[in-house]
Amino acid sequence: MDEISGLLGTMGRVRSDTLSSDATQSTASKLALRHRLNQLMTCVDDLDPKTELHQKMVKTLDSAFLSCAKRANKPKKDNFRLHMVTWNVATADPPDDVASLLHLNSPKTPDLYVIGLQEVYSGPVRFVSDMIFDDPWSQLFISTLAPLNYIKVSSIRMQGLLLLFFSKLEHVPFIRDIQATYTRTGIFGYWGNKGGVSVRLSFYGHMLCFLNCHLAAHMKYANERMDEFEHIMDTQTFDCKKAPRIIDHRLVFWFGDLNFRIQDHGMHFVRSCINNQTYNLLWSHDQLIMLKKKKQLLQEFEEGPLDFQPTYKFDLNSDTYDSSGKKRKPAWTDRILWRVRPKSQPNDEQDENDVKEKKQQKEEEEYPLKVRQDLYTSNMEFRISDHKPVIGIFTLELTKMHQTPLVSLHAEGDWSADIDSIVLYNPLQPFPSSTWDWIGLYKVGFSSVSDYITYTWVKDDEVAFNNEMMQVFMGKEEIPVRGGECVLCYYSSNLRCIIGISEPFKVQESKVAVAEGLFPERINGLDRIARSEDF
Repeated sequence: MDEISGLLGTMGRVRSDTLSSDATQSTASKLALRHRLNQLMTCVDDLDPKTELHQKMVKTLDSAFLSCAKRANKPKKDNFRLHMVTWNVATADPPDDVASLLHLNSPKTPDLYVIGLQEVYSGPVRFVSDMIFDDPWSQLFISTLAPLNYIKVSSIRMQGLLLLFFSKLEHVPFIRDIQATYTRTGIFGYWGNKGGVSVRLSFYGHMLCFLNCHLAAHMKYANERMDEFEHIMDTQTFDCKKAPRIIDHRLVFWFGDLNFRIQDHGMHFVRSCINNQTYNLLWSHDQLIMLKKKKQLLQEFEEGPLDFQPTYKFDLNSDTYDSSGKKRKPAWTDRILWRVRPKSQPNDEQDENDVKEKKQQKEEEEYPLKVRQDLYTSNMEFRISDHKPVIGIFTLELTKMHQTPLVSLHAEGDWSADIDSIVLYNPLQPFPSSTWDWIGLYKVGFSSVSDYITYTWVKDDEVAFNNEMMQVFMGKEEIPVRGGECVLCYYSSNLRCIIGISEPFKVQESKVAVAEGLFPERINGLDRIARSEDF
């Protein structure tokens, strides 16, 4: 390299220094590089191919071309918008409209919604019914988001704690390895009024975990809250080799009614800061911010500035802070934090963990992930609870590890309730298939995996079509007689998710049903007449 540099001389370096004072460094560097390449062409003409210097020149150019090729083939980064909500609803029934909570009128539509609620009403009768059917809060969010093409990908409920994860339909085949779990911390770990529920998944190959917590209440229990959080982090585990614990995930969101208070400052000072919107004067005495200075685990979590008024405690149906005899001091109890897994430190000893860390490091370099918080605020218009909901909007900038779904599928020929129909599907990549895999028929605008019209087991009626394409049948008895716009989804039982979705297609109205007047409402009427004649 020294010989090559000497051959080119110092002219290129002088040129670069001159330009850097007249234009940006980037432009100057590019012009200097072009100038040196011109010099190189002149030198090449004078080189003897048999010399050692010629061989060095060839190796240097090969290395340069290889670097350029790697850069050209580097996967592009994509941005995904994540809308998060945490709200202690204080056992209230849901409001009629949550459009403002979900920012449905915003020109920027989220790719993902994650909603964490605390103190959802869990009286004995309601809780039993909620185990069979979706609770009223879930029904509200599902009915609001499904018409906008969002699917409920996962949810988990532990008494009053509820966590919902929604995604735009286009991302669903790339959300895999979905698991949910919970940890009780109330009454020595036996009661679920306090604790944490989590959903973990792979999003385009990146391991994400969302942890919704409701921690111990009252001013004096800050250390107990920290103990509960550490207990949840230590004990929650998943059936996943890449990320068996919460802390192993590439990105973790920790949110909920964390119950940390503002200590030391008196009521008058706190309310004065709120009225004057000088919230920053309260930050140094926020218990969570104070604990972050002491606890290594908390230092790995980030949080946006608390530039909104404390969200607890309000009189019901008002914007007035607690006016009862207890007069609880306002506090930012409701929070949203996040943690990007720190880069592993180099280790001299070569062991199994070191090999895993090196693999992680290589993956992080090849598929980077960054988080930017675009909004962190409260929504003051809701008055049904003594807490106000908190909203966090994030941009996830990442490089996709997966570009294509695991399975492609489509409806073959015309579909109607008059004939059995054929589904063609094609595995695009290897995946752990199972005899419990199935293909479901869904109406366009379906709300969740379980919201299918009918389904067929992949292995039951499978017939080899050719080397790549396979087909299964759906019986005409289960296809809707009125027809409509539908899609097909392939569900993998091992991956616990949908791994392929067809393009929308039209199911034709049944000609037999039209001719004979056998539509559902007509059939139901005939059934009622027949039953009445039997008595």
